[in-house]
Amino acid sequence: MAIDIGIAKKDREAVAKHLSKLLADTYSLYLKTHNFHWNVTGPQFNSLHGMFEVQYNALWLAADEVAERIRILDVFAPGSYSQFGKLTSIKEEAGVPEWKDMVAQLVEGHEIAAATARDTIKGAEAAGDEGTADMVTGRLKDHEKTAWMLRSLLK
Repeated sequence: MAIDIGIAKKDREAVAKHLSKLLADTYSLYLKTHNFHWNVTGPQFNSLHGMFEVQYNALWLAADEVAERIRILDVFAPGSYSQFGKLTSIKEEAGVPEWKDMVAQLVEGHEIAAATARDTIKGAEAAGDEGTADMVTGRLKDHEKTAWMLRSLLK
């Protein structure tokens, strides 16, 4: 059955490209946060271990929401490491940095995801896709808040 939600196919595909980048950033940030949860050490272990767990669980749910929005637009969502690697702007961490560097990397990651979200909102608004713009506005606010909370640990 053909989709008819009031957004032209080319516009849905353009919005889905933006969302695919946001999904890749979200999933990459999820992986990095989960990695840091497992491997954090130092005097902040207890608080960071718990904080990272809350954050990676939120990112996991967010990735699902973004992927489902792509499907709502009748486009297939990327779902492999190689696809995410090509789409994301989040730098991979191959080692185990000190806790302060972990926090700094997550601040940077959330700021990158916030910038991707802003770009996605602009693309959604240009396509008349209020549903995507609304959903991604929530994602933007979450990334900004998380970046602020993490940044506060470094002062």
